[in-house]
This record gives sequence, structure tokens and C-alpha cells, in this order.
Amino acid sequence: MPTPTGTPTETDVLIAGGGTGGVAAALAACRAGRTAVLTEETDWIGGQLTSQAVPPDEHPWVEQFGVTDTYRAVRESIRAHYRQWYPLRAEALDLPLLNPGAGRVSKLCHEPRVALAVLESTLAPHIAAGRLTVLTHTRPVAADTEGDLVRAVTFEDVRDGARHTVTAPYVVDATETGELLELADVEHALGAEARSEYDEPHAPETADPLNQQGITVCFALSHHQGENHTVDRPDDYAFWRSYRPDFWPGPLLSFTAPDPRSLEAVTRTFEPNPDIDPLAVNADQSADAGDKELWGFRRILARKLHRPGAFDSDITLVNWPLNDYWLKPLIGAGEETSRAAVAEARRLSLSVLYWLQTEAPRTDGGTGFPGLRLRPDVTGTADGLAKAPYVRESRRIKAVTTVTEHDVAIDLVGPYGGTRHRDSVGVGGYRIDLHPSTGGDNYIDIGSVPFEIPLGALVPRRVRNLLPAGKNIGTTHITNGCYRLHPVEWNIGEVAGALAAHCLDEGVRPHQVQEEDKRLEEFTRVLDRAGVQRHWPDVRGY
Repeated sequence: MPTPTGTPTETDVLIAGGGTGGVAAALAACRAGRTAVLTEETDWIGGQLTSQAVPPDEHPWVEQFGVTDTYRAVRESIRAHYRQWYPLRAEALDLPLLNPGAGRVSKLCHEPRVALAVLESTLAPHIAAGRLTVLTHTRPVAADTEGDLVRAVTFEDVRDGARHTVTAPYVVDATETGELLELADVEHALGAEARSEYDEPHAPETADPLNQQGITVCFALSHHQGENHTVDRPDDYAFWRSYRPDFWPGPLLSFTAPDPRSLEAVTRTFEPNPDIDPLAVNADQSADAGDKELWGFRRILARKLHRPGAFDSDITLVNWPLNDYWLKPLIGAGEETSRAAVAEARRLSLSVLYWLQTEAPRTDGGTGFPGLRLRPDVTGTADGLAKAPYVRESRRIKAVTTVTEHDVAIDLVGPYGGTRHRDSVGVGGYRIDLHPSTGGDNYIDIGSVPFEIPLGALVPRRVRNLLPAGKNIGTTHITNGCYRLHPVEWNIGEVAGALAAHCLDEGVRPHQVQEEDKRLEEFTRVLDRAGVQRHWPDVRGY
């Protein structure tokens, strides 16, 4: 990503974290005419869409409504990239709603590098104009605070340890784990709240900050019949091969795992490069979760969408029950534990790969798929694993408004219910989807309603100039399960960037905008003009 010469020491809006929400925040601030600095710990902006290699999890109405205009523009630019540069067959080329990978998890499954190209192109005009500076390989390590304000943030280059400090009137925390909340002593929650705190039916009896959803280190595979791409046996393969969680129907390394919604044991199928026409795939999570057929679940390139001979294999993305990692918490137990969690999660994923290549049962009665080939060219890494783990849960601000299970769960509000917020600044839709946790919880996957994003969930109770831009808004451990997905994170980030710019323009604080009806109306007009949908039409939850 091109960066202007020199590192700024001050800017209008400082955005720590270049993931999905961080990019949206930078775009919104710069479109409002403000300068911004965007930092990213890896060398790829985009987070879930790129460095974490996670095809977007989206609601079933995404092609009609329920996302911001800028998020829709990114989706359409991804499709345009494939139409322009890939050898699509005529029937696929003519599809307005092209799904490049024909995956079942989303109506737009794609390769991480394509999303990266689109996001870099989206930000490029603002970099060229001098409004935006993007600093990769950069992470926050300290914050300077004064009373209820964050004055500056110090960053470190992860390659050489060099440090620099940036001051800004507004700071946006778009990190994957809410790092600035800790560094700046912003009141926040972590892990699971006790049931007594919000009376949430699915919350545990006892609070546990270290009870967090598992992380996943994703990787991409193709399959080449007759070839042998078997990796070296991982050092801790014996441990993972024998590991059987108490709440699991068998060994973790098998195709049998709980159904997230019913918790019944279900054996998944795995057939590389099936003959089915990818144009026949219908990705609709409300009708079918699609996760029972593993190869096609998160497929990101479908060879049969292209002219014959263009590709000798599909490419699929492995983000399955087999490689969810939950033995150690990522956040809150110290730097050493955090590093160990990521390292062990990476070795788990390599063990999954080795098991697939050598021991996984085949439908012909044999074992192993040695033709499975790790694709470092897809993930942009030397080892073929994603640059960063897929982080499902972050520190969360203690917010003016906390979204609880009572606001969104179908069993509590009915299929057409859900809390309507006077200060809604966006919408989202997804089941409350929690993966197995470091506290020993199995899946919690329950129906939810299409929901609104209250501005109060983006406003810290005390701190005046820090805004969250991702999974660190005022949700609970439970409701984070439906507010953590790609389009919602983008919406949150876009609002954070727009709010920072608006507050600078108007000389007000976010608390005033949220509390005072007239100021809220002025800001929501800004969002309306930008194409931020703030309310749902009459649709049913699932």
C-alpha cells in the first residue's frame, strides 16, 4: 500500500487498526474532507476480508438492502474485478449477482487478494490527495490521556521496533481486539458477562473475562489428483490427533462435529472439486447454513465458472469446526498467553491439513487426500496460513447503550420484533452465532431478528474523543455473536469515521450528538446522504 514519505505526527482522525471497520472509518473521514492516519499490524488492510481470509458472512437480503452504499460499492467492485480480469464463461460473466467462489456461506465468496485490490483502490484517491496516510506493519503500544480525552497514541513498527507518536483530536479504535481500550484506560468489558448483569438467558451464571470465542487461523486449499503435496507432520500433531473436547461427539480432527444450531452430532462431507455446476449453488443462510458440505462451504474460486482449462482446481477456504481454537484466551491473560494462543492455533490448522492429506476418510473407502495443496499465493504468506487469526470477539466499550439478547433474540422478541432505536445509525442481520469458547462452552447459535445499530453503542460512557469501529462496540458476549460480521463491522467503522469528522466540523462531542435530538437529526442527515441505511423494511428474522 503506497504511503506518503514521512510519518505524520498529527492528523484530524487517527485510526488504529486497518481491518474492515478501520478502512470504512478512514474512507468516511476522508470523504468528509478530513485528514486521517490509518495503521495496520500486517501488510494487508482489510482484516476479515483479506489478512484473516474470511469470505464475508452476510444476511440473506444483502443484494437488495441492509448494507451501506459504500459496502455495496466494495462488493460490486469485487465482482467487477472478476469480470474484467478472470476468464469467466459467458453464463457467469452475464450474472449481475456473480458469486465468484460459488461458496454456500455467502452470496459473494472471493479471494482475499481481490478484496485487497479493491480496498486499496478505494483509498487510493485520498492517499494521492494527501488526506490519508496508511502505515502497515504498525501496532499501537501506548496512549497519552488527559482526563476524559485521548491526546495521542504511540505506535511501533513490528519489523524493527521503531516508535512514533501521533496526536489527533479524534481517535478510532479499529483494532481486532480493542487494544486502545486497554492502552487508554477506557472502561470496557471482556469475555462473558454474568447472567445477572443483563438477565440474558444464554449468558453464564458467573462472569468470566477469559471466556471468549475461539479464534481460527484460516488457510486456502486446492486439490490436484495424482499429486502429493503432503506437508511435514506438525510437531504437536499427536496431541491434536487425540484431542477430544468434552462437549464434542468425537475427536476434533474428524468430519463429525456438532450442528451449531441443534448441537446434534453431524458428519460433514468432503469431496474436492465436485462436478456440480457452481451456477446451481444458492447461498442462503436463512434456508440452509450450507456448512455440511465442507469443500463448497467457503469455496473462493470455482473452476467451473471459468473457461475450460483456465483452472485445474477450485480453491476453498478452511474455516471449519476442525480448526477453531479455544484452549487459551487471546485477550486479557497477558502477552505471553496471547502469543501462545496464536501459535497453537496455527499449529492446529497445520495439523488439520496434515490429517486431511493423510488420514481423512474418503468416500471410496481409502484415507487421505495427498493432492490437497496449501496456497500461500492466496494468503500472501510463506507458510500458507492466513496472515492473522480470525478474531471473533474483542474488548467492548462500556457504552451509553448496551445491546443485549433482549434486543435481538427471536425467542424473546418474536420474528418481527427487535428494539427500534431513536439513534439508529445502521442495520445488520445475522443469527446470534457464538463458536466454542475458551470457557468450555459449546456453540451458541440462536435465531435473531434484523437489528439496528444504536449510536449509543459507539459512545463510551466517559471518554469523549475515542470511538470504536468494529467488534468493540457496546454489545455483550452474547450479542457480539450477531454484531461481529463483515457488513456490520463496515457500517460501524463508517459511522465512526463520519461522526469524528462531523464533530470536528460542528465543534461538538459524540455524547452531544447522541443525547440531543437536534444534533442527532443533523448527523443522521449526513448518514442518509452517504447511503447509510438506518432502519429495516418488514423482514422476518431467522
